[in-house]
Amino acid sequence: MATFFRRMAIRYIFLTLFFSADIGFLGRVTSFGINYGQVANNLPSPNKVLELFSNLKVTKTRIYDTNPEILSAFAKSNVEVIVTVENQMLIQLNDPQQALQWVNGHIKPYLPDTKITGIQVGNELFTNGDTTLIQYLVPAVVNIHNALVQLGIDSNIHVSTPSSLEVLQESYPPSAGSFKNEISGIMSQFLSFLSTTKAPFWINAYPYFAYKDDPSRIPLDYVLFNPNEGMVDPNTNLHYDNMLYAQVDAVTFAIARLNFSGIEVRVSETGWPSKGDLNEVGATLQNAQTYNRNLLRRQMANEGTPLSPRMRLEAYFFALFNEDMKTGATSERNYGLFQPDETMTYNVGLAAFASSSTSSTSISLTSSATNTKQAASKEFQSLFFWVFVCLLTSALCGFV
Repeated sequence: MATFFRRMAIRYIFLTLFFSADIGFLGRVTSFGINYGQVANNLPSPNKVLELFSNLKVTKTRIYDTNPEILSAFAKSNVEVIVTVENQMLIQLNDPQQALQWVNGHIKPYLPDTKITGIQVGNELFTNGDTTLIQYLVPAVVNIHNALVQLGIDSNIHVSTPSSLEVLQESYPPSAGSFKNEISGIMSQFLSFLSTTKAPFWINAYPYFAYKDDPSRIPLDYVLFNPNEGMVDPNTNLHYDNMLYAQVDAVTFAIARLNFSGIEVRVSETGWPSKGDLNEVGATLQNAQTYNRNLLRRQMANEGTPLSPRMRLEAYFFALFNEDMKTGATSERNYGLFQPDETMTYNVGLAAFASSSTSSTSISLTSSATNTKQAASKEFQSLFFWVFVCLLTSALCGFV
C-alpha cells in the first residue's frame, strides 16, 4: 500500500510540475459544457438552441445521438459537439466494416463545418442493466477509432464512453478508489485503449444521489460547494471541500490501481434536480440553483481537483432543458437549467454572459483564471513540501 501511494505521489509531482509551467493553460478562458438532451416533445428547434448557446457564450455541448438536424444546425458555429453511439448499436459496431460505414454516414458528412470533437460509445455500459453489452465496448471503440484514422479525420476527435460512479467498488476516501472486481478485466482493456489514443475517461458524477441516499450523514453544504469544513483524505492529506472533486479523484486513484497513468478524468454529466418526489430528499429549486451556480463559478475559474489542482476539471452540466418524456422519478424530468420555452428554470448566473459583451466577459474570466493560478501556485508549493516530507519520513521509517 505504501508503495502505491509513493508511486502516486511521484506521478503527481511530475504532473504538477508539467502543468505549473507557463504554457498559458490557465491563462485562457475555457468554456463549460452543457448536455443537450432531447427526450421531450416540446423543445425549441436546433437553430433556436444554437442561438441560445451563442447568447450565453456556451461553446461545448454533448448530444445523446447523432441527430442530423442538430449537427447541420451547428455547422459553421463555434460550438464543439460530442456525439453518442446509442447502446443498441454496439453489437453492430463490432464489425470493422460496419463501424467504417457508421462513421462515413454519421460523422464524416458534417466535418469540418460542424466541430465534432468526441464520440461517446454507449452510455454507462459498465453498469447497464443489459450485462451482455459490456463485452462489445472495447471492439466498438477500437473499430470506430480505426475508422476515423482510415478516413483521415481522427486528429480532433476522441473516442471514449461515459461511466457511472457505480463502476467503483470503493470511493471513500478518494485515495481508496478502486473499480469493481467483476469489471476490472474489460476496464483494463478499455483503459489501455484510452492510454494509447490519449482519450479521456468520462464519468457521470452526481453528488445529489449520495446526499439523497444518506442525508443524515452527508453535509448538504459539502455536496453543494458551499463553505464547509470538508474532509481530509488520511492517506494523501489532501483537503476536499466538495464531493464532486472527491468523486473525480477516486476515479483517478482507481485508474492508477490498474497501473495506468496520464489518463485525464472528465465529468460527462453532473447536475441537481429542481423538483422531485416526496422521497427524493434535497431535490429543490434552491439546491439546484446553488449547486449549479457554485459549480459554474469554479468552472469559470478553471479549477482543478485537489489531486490535480493545475489541470482544469472539464465538466458538462446536466442538462440544458427539462425533458418531459423521461420516465422514472419526478427528478428525472427536472434537471434542466432552462424550460422548453427557453426561460430559465432558475438563475445560476448564465444571464450575465448574455448581457455582457464578449470582451468584458473575457476580461472578467481571465482575471478569475489568473487569481486561480496564483492560488494554485501556493498550493503547489505546500503540496510539494508535504510530499517531500511524507516520502522522507516513510523512507526513514522503512515503510517504503
